[in-house]
Amino acid sequence: ADAIASEVGIAEYHYELLPEDKVNLVEEIKRNTKGKVSFVGDGINDAASIRISDVGIAMGGIGSDVAVENADVVIMNDDPKKIFDAYKIAKISRRTSIFNIVFSLLLKISVIILCLLFEVPMFVAVLADTGLTVLMVLNSLLVLYRKVK
Repeated sequence: ADAIASEVGIAEYHYELLPEDKVNLVEEIKRNTKGKVSFVGDGINDAASIRISDVGIAMGGIGSDVAVENADVVIMNDDPKKIFDAYKIAKISRRTSIFNIVFSLLLKISVIILCLLFEVPMFVAVLADTGLTVLMVLNSLLVLYRKVK
């Protein structure tokens, strides 16, 4: 743990903890931190800590079924680098969701205003709603084809 922490540049780290020590540490970090707390584990002794963390990550390839059951995210190939990829994908998904919501609301409000000001046939509102749904689904599907750097 010392060698890896110094090589990677991690200032605070813990090792050789019992399951209840891990739970106590996660709870303490959650109390003393404003941000979200994530816990990465692979075994039965990590399941409780994975469960109580804000984002529980399990290494699914060699991990126990209990850890995988309690996790929010499961890394199937046991590559720790994938944790960063999952974070980037979550940011992309969140940004896309916010864009979809804001764009949908703006377009719907503008169609409502158009319908109130002018005599617009009903098919325009139906077309705007259906077309908007298709556009938002396609925009969400584009997340699948984005490359994570």
